[in-house]
Amino acid sequence: MLQSPEICSGAHPYWYAQVLGIYHADVSTTHEAALKNSAQHIQFLWVRWLGAEPGHRSGSKIARLPKVGFVEDTDEDAFGFLDPDLIIRGSHLIPAFNSGRTCNLMSYDGLTVARFPNEKDDWVNFFVNM
Repeated sequence: MLQSPEICSGAHPYWYAQVLGIYHADVSTTHEAALKNSAQHIQFLWVRWLGAEPGHRSGSKIARLPKVGFVEDTDEDAFGFLDPDLIIRGSHLIPAFNSGRTCNLMSYDGLTVARFPNEKDDWVNFFVNM
């Protein structure tokens, strides 16, 4: 869970992602604009993004939890890398059982790190527990 950079009216205040991998690397550059030429140690996460469910209203005034779902793998931003320093905290996502499961969010071509070993589909939506 991280703070959303979106500032438009009605935007959800947080972004959610499933962490698929935790990595680190020593990176260096010889670019003339770089302040240092020595290697820098960086840490980063590989994530599968979740997005807010369109049209779903949530909040304490209407007693409804926020609802999210995985971004379809056809979207170029379905997976990405993230600076761990941007993470606010972990979040507990509850499968929206009444929405069911689907294999339309990510095509299944065998093993993938984006799912548990025996899974071939995803929950359509999750509720963000508070």
